[in-house]
Amino acid sequence: MRAVKFGLFYPQVGQSFEVYRDRVRLAEKLGYDSVFCVDHMWQRGMPEVDHLEAWTLLSALAATTERIRLGALVLCNSYRNPALLAKMASSLDHVSGGRVVLGIGSGWMDEEYRGYGYPFPSTLERIEQLDEALEVIKRLFTEKTADFQGKYYQLDKAYNRPAPTQKPHPPILIGGGGEKYMLKVVARHADIWNCPNNHALEFDARLAALKRHCDSLGRDFAEIEVSEQCFIVVGADQAEFEKNWTMAKMLFGKAFDLENTAFRGTPDQVVEQLQKRVAQGVTFFTFLSGDFHAPQSLELIAEKVIPALR
Repeated sequence: MRAVKFGLFYPQVGQSFEVYRDRVRLAEKLGYDSVFCVDHMWQRGMPEVDHLEAWTLLSALAATTERIRLGALVLCNSYRNPALLAKMASSLDHVSGGRVVLGIGSGWMDEEYRGYGYPFPSTLERIEQLDEALEVIKRLFTEKTADFQGKYYQLDKAYNRPAPTQKPHPPILIGGGGEKYMLKVVARHADIWNCPNNHALEFDARLAALKRHCDSLGRDFAEIEVSEQCFIVVGADQAEFEKNWTMAKMLFGKAFDLENTAFRGTPDQVVEQLQKRVAQGVTFFTFLSGDFHAPQSLELIAEKVIPALR
């Protein structure tokens, strides 16, 4: 059985690079597995707030950290040609010493597509593009020269040197929960499936659908690590929790169903809730704390929650 891991889901919204870097360094010191930024040009509902570009941020973090794994939750396939993305990921894998997690999805934020002039195809077409893109990326990761002729993407004796440090390639994390099409792409390509927070209430059904797709494709489901994008709101005691819960609802309550999806309470209560999720199959929590990863919450979770789940 896989060990339970905790990574930070940490949107770079309204954060200076110095603040973001120092918080990630603290997470590294505390033993967190990974940090995931977001791949957006701006935050929905907050377009005027500063928002650093994902790959530039990850590259800077690679040069200023030593152990923590780095990725995005998740990259929008539409924003970069997949051959270029394979080159970028391979290069960052070398710069970081083999710490890249390639988190990717089909894209969804239509106003961002329009704002930057990207075509916004149907959901099914975006998923088809993601499926082809992952085939392109994996070939460039693993083959001396790669050829591919698809509906959306083509390669003609394409080189990717240096190949990634991690073998056979950096782990591919796919975020998404559509049962009919998206989870079939997960079953075909993913090393890690990340269940987004907006699918948390249907987790069991989504997991069952992923298993069915694995069976139909002849893929061993056990090869896929199951992760969950989630909120953790914790306080050392009930009074501190109540304060942090009020803050979490103020910061995130309009965008997320915290009442029904957040893991929350004192450390013992949070551990009990997370244990139930582990029993359902989750071994990798990519979480955002209710106080936006304030040091006291990162320290409390590292000291009182994570050890109880290992």
